[in-house]
Amino acid sequence: MGRTNLTFPTGLILQAIARGIRHGFDIIEATGLPGGTVYPALRRLEGAGFLASEWEAEEEAEKRPARCYYTLSPDGQTLLSQAIERFPAIPMAVAGDSPSGSSKPDGHGSLEPGRA
Repeated sequence: MGRTNLTFPTGLILQAIARGIRHGFDIIEATGLPGGTVYPALRRLEGAGFLASEWEAEEEAEKRPARCYYTLSPDGQTLLSQAIERFPAIPMAVAGDSPSGSSKPDGHGSLEPGRA
């Protein structure tokens, strides 16, 4: 497990992903954080081993760029627990499920085929 600065925004991002909000733009909408905060944090968290990512198949994307979907690793779950302990407001600060319905969870962190 890598090291990361455990901030409130980091906790919000982890909480959103834990709730099934797994695409960058949906995370931005659910947390209210700017893209300039979310996308670099996603890269850092993935690089440190707290997140895993999977790219959507090109044919699923149709007329838009393929999306990257994130899931929490076991270390990411641990980091989220630490974040909630430090910042108890995190669970209430993240909006509900995926705003655009594009998170595509199948319960195992992978994507279901044939869904947009």
